[in-house]
Amino acid sequence: MSSQHCKEPQVADRLSDPSATLTAIGVISGTSMDAIDVSLVTSDGRDRLSFGPGASYPYRDETRRALQAVIADAERASSEPLTELEVAVTADHLAAIRSYAEEQGLGLGSVDLVGLHGQTIYHRPERRFTRQLIDGQAVADALGIPTVDRFRDADVAAGGEGAPFAPLYHRALVQGLEQPVMVLNLGGVGNVTYVDGDTVIAFDTGPASAILDDFMLRRLGRPYDADGALAASGRVHGDLVAGFMANPYFDRPAPKSLDRNDFHRRAQVVEPLSDADGAATLAALSSPSFG
Repeated sequence: MSSQHCKEPQVADRLSDPSATLTAIGVISGTSMDAIDVSLVTSDGRDRLSFGPGASYPYRDETRRALQAVIADAERASSEPLTELEVAVTADHLAAIRSYAEEQGLGLGSVDLVGLHGQTIYHRPERRFTRQLIDGQAVADALGIPTVDRFRDADVAAGGEGAPFAPLYHRALVQGLEQPVMVLNLGGVGNVTYVDGDTVIAFDTGPASAILDDFMLRRLGRPYDADGALAASGRVHGDLVAGFMANPYFDRPAPKSLDRNDFHRRAQVVEPLSDADGAATLAALSSPSFG
């Protein structure tokens, strides 16, 4: 199960009522770590769905740098307590929620719950292990709102992939559209949800922005290639793209999922290239994985 942090029994009863329609603040930072995304959703968790505005709030620079260092070190990400970093991540999430509420004129008393994903730093479903940094209890205490977190843990512990994260939301979102329909999400990793009535199939397609973002940071000290300008100025090395696509992951049937860094070692084939050609080739490496 996901973790629930709720002090009042009557509130817990309402959250467990399958017929209840609830208003939730949803908060997530994806594997790209480009920002903490905050949105407002009202739903019964099945069929009824409406949503308000969304907004994004960047991590503090020191938090982002610390996360990047940990994510690059699998041993630290999987085993160290990382208490101080979790406190920093939680503080940035709280600041994002409060900024969102202030900007939208949203009274937090009108919100039934907070859905808090946290920051994934390590994902190895084949080992039945996934790790997200966030302190849901601290958020619940600070806001006075029931908070749900650790969404992936139970699925991974039971042998599931724990990713991608939003297929049931996608199913509700595409009701009324001609089906079958596919929803494509591109973050640090790409994923897709296929919906045809009650049939929902979702899986990670391959790398998306993470390999290019990390290349830009390493080469130029920039967190991403703004507007794709550097990649657009370079030449794609097709032989490297073809070799990259030989990865057996692409032939595996769904369900399947990826850690943010699963393709980083293979992506190092661009290191001898210029900045522009490296960026162009990494963009092309990502494109076939979801194209």
